[in-house]
Amino acid sequence: MKKELNRNYSELTEFILLGFRTSPDVQIFLFLFFLLIYMVIVVGNISMIIVIKIDSRLHTPMYFFLRNLSYLDLCYSTVIAPKTLATFLSTDKKISYNGCATQFFFFALCVGTEGFLLAVMAYDRFSAICSPFLYTVHMSQQACIRLVFGSYICGGINSMIQTGFTFSLRFCGENRLDHFFCDVPALIKISCADTSVNEIVLYILSALIIITTTTVIVVSYAYILSTVLKIPSTHGRGKTFSTCSSHITVVSLFYGTVFFMYAQPGAISSPQKSKIIAVFYTFIIPMLNPLIYSLRNREVKHAVKRILLRKLYFH
Repeated sequence: MKKELNRNYSELTEFILLGFRTSPDVQIFLFLFFLLIYMVIVVGNISMIIVIKIDSRLHTPMYFFLRNLSYLDLCYSTVIAPKTLATFLSTDKKISYNGCATQFFFFALCVGTEGFLLAVMAYDRFSAICSPFLYTVHMSQQACIRLVFGSYICGGINSMIQTGFTFSLRFCGENRLDHFFCDVPALIKISCADTSVNEIVLYILSALIIITTTTVIVVSYAYILSTVLKIPSTHGRGKTFSTCSSHITVVSLFYGTVFFMYAQPGAISSPQKSKIIAVFYTFIIPMLNPLIYSLRNREVKHAVKRILLRKLYFH
C-alpha cells in the first residue's frame, strides 16, 4: 500500500481547479463579472502608483507606503485572476503541480507582506500625529525603505514555510481542487497524508501574523485617539483623524476576511465558504483599496486634478 501511495504521489503532475460549478451561461456571466473587476483593479492600482510617482507633493512616507500597497494589490490579484478567468471559458481547468506551487507562493508572499505593510502604515500615522516634531527622523527615506523591505522579508518567510509544508504533502490520485486557485485549505482537503501538522502550522502562522500586526495597529490607533481627543477644536480633531479613516477602512476589510479564512480552526471544512471569502480578498479588496484612498483622501483627489489639468493645458 505504501509503495502504491508513493507511486501515485510521484505521478501527480497537475491539479484540476473545479472553481465555481455552475451552468455554462452562468460561467460566461461570472467571466464578464470577474473580468470587469480585474480591469478596475489594474486601472485603479496602476493609476494610484502613477499619480503618487508623478506628483511631488505626494512624495511623503504615507504615500510611499500607499504606492507599495497598490503594487501588492496589483501583484497578488494578477497571480490569481488570469487563471481564474481562463477556467470560466475553457473545459481545460488544469494547472501544473509546479504552476500551482508557484501561484500559491507568490499569493502567500503578497498577502503576508500586505498584512505587515498595513501595520507599518499604522505606525506611520502614529509617528505623524503623536510625534510630529520627530516624524522626519522616525520616517526618514532609509527608515521607510527598511520598513517596506522588512515587510517583504516577513511575508517571504511566511510564504516559504506555508509553501514548503503544503507541497510536501502526498496527493494520492485525487487532484481535483474545490477552489478557483491553489490555496492551502483546498490542497489540505485532497491530501491522503495526515494533515494535522499542516493545519496547526496554518493556524499558528496566520494567528501569529494577525496578532502581531493587529497589536501594532491597535496600539498605534489607541495613542492616535488619545492625542486627537486632546485637540481643543472639533474641526482640528476631524481634520487630524481624517488622515487615518482610509487606512482604518482598508485594515478592517483585509483583516476581517483573512481572519475568517485562515485564523479559525474550522475554516478548512467549508469549501463554499472558503471560495466566497477568497473572492473578497483576491478581487474585491484589491479593487476597493485604490477607490477608498482616492475617494476619501483629499490630497490624492487634488493630485489627480492637478495632473489632469496639466495634461489639458499642454494639449
